[in-house]
Amino acid sequence: MRIKRTRLFAVAVGLVAVTLAGAPVAGAADAPARDAARLARVSDGVTQAAVDGTAWYVDQASGHVVVTADSTVGKAGITRIEKAAGNDPGAVEIRRVGGVFRPLLGAGDAIYGGQYRCSLGFNVVGGGTYSFLTAGHCGKVAKTWYTDPSHSTLIGPTVAHDFPGNDYALVRYDNTALRHPGGYTAADAYVGENVKRTGSTSGTHGGTVTALNVSVRYQSGGTVRGMIQTDVCAEPGDSGGPLYDGTKALGLTSGGSGDCTTGGTTFYQPVSEALSAYGVSLY
Repeated sequence: MRIKRTRLFAVAVGLVAVTLAGAPVAGAADAPARDAARLARVSDGVTQAAVDGTAWYVDQASGHVVVTADSTVGKAGITRIEKAAGNDPGAVEIRRVGGVFRPLLGAGDAIYGGQYRCSLGFNVVGGGTYSFLTAGHCGKVAKTWYTDPSHSTLIGPTVAHDFPGNDYALVRYDNTALRHPGGYTAADAYVGENVKRTGSTSGTHGGTVTALNVSVRYQSGGTVRGMIQTDVCAEPGDSGGPLYDGTKALGLTSGGSGDCTTGGTTFYQPVSEALSAYGVSLY
């Protein structure tokens, strides 16, 4: 998650540079036939291993559960993950990255609540009421949001939030003087898609979707599931900002590691799930 205090960093602190290693640590050389049920059991085992600083997803094509481990995961953590595969340790393919997977609290306009700064995601409407989506870990830490750090211009309250597990929140526009333009339609991301992300800290950056339905166990931040993984950079304060492809709304910035000087790995909450959860629509 990308969360940021208005003064310095929030719980997530800063991101560190991330670079995928050239070769996986384990599991890449062997790819025996493994059906979906078998890989699902291995994925469940990785979940139960509960190693902070890891992200994982099932790659049916290669017959592996791909696990990405950040710099905090040592030998003991890797061993725990491999043991989670039971009698088929080769089912786990482990990749290493530098940096730390952390929540980052910090269509990318800045929003301020309590000591935190996040980013506005997508404007939505439901039952004639206008609101916007942002990250759930942002909604969890602030009940009311403003357009400025001095909290002089009200936006409105956090109506609902879901984190961990998911990472989305709904904030209502109570200030009728504020404009809230739309222009996006909801869509599902696909691997290899060229995307952009906008946030209140780092602005707009582009990259590629590298995996779908990814589970991430953040450092001291809980586990989120069903995430979109990308090689787009992000920084503290970008949390909640939009991931998009042209006018296609894809996701909300959740967290990751790295920065926009050296690059990074970032995860996003699919926007379609948030729309369904709150019964709202883009406009």
